[in-house]
Amino acid sequence: MLKDEKAVVVFSGGQDSTTCLFWAREQFREVEAVTFDYGQRHRLEIECAKGIAAELGVKLTVLDMSLLGQLTQNALTRSDIPIVHEEGALPSTFVEGRNHLFLSFAAVLAKGVGARHLVTGVCETDFSGYPDCRDAFVKSLNVTLNLAMDYEFVIHTPLMWIDKAQTWKLADDLGAFDFVRERTLTCYNGIIGDGCGECPACKLRRAGMEAYLQTRGAGKEDRR
Repeated sequence: MLKDEKAVVVFSGGQDSTTCLFWAREQFREVEAVTFDYGQRHRLEIECAKGIAAELGVKLTVLDMSLLGQLTQNALTRSDIPIVHEEGALPSTFVEGRNHLFLSFAAVLAKGVGARHLVTGVCETDFSGYPDCRDAFVKSLNVTLNLAMDYEFVIHTPLMWIDKAQTWKLADDLGAFDFVRERTLTCYNGIIGDGCGECPACKLRRAGMEAYLQTRGAGKEDRR
């Protein structure tokens, strides 16, 4: 059924959204992507997303969401705020309302291009406590969007119930392991590929990759 449908992927050029982009290309007849310029500290993220979309032949729309940086202060939009995650508190990288706004704007775009399917890489397993990565939020927003726009959207979350090791496995199953490892930008310090190795995003990504590679047996720890 999905092979006859069109989807829009919320796309940042990172590990998760790129894995979702490869997943969507397998699932749907036609796929577009949308990237948001919200004043993130690393402009390379947008260039990375553009490059990946171009290489995969996926139409990419970049939307100006700079107003988000005017509304909330966090480590992703302010270079003078350190990246920290204190116990019992949300990480300083949390951007209030980001997924809510991104999915809502993606839905407007999707309806305009005749797509009923939205794909996002949010995950409740490795979500660092972000409230707008929860399954309950996504399901609630799905209902709200359908009512607000009188349009039957379906929000797909391929990574919702899997951890980083399983995300690497999914990329591998899609034939995209090396592409995701070498071409995506997850690092909070703006280093493409394996990243800086020190920020929380890099540590989570690396731990997941190592855990997955261990399951592939001795002698297969590094495919490159």
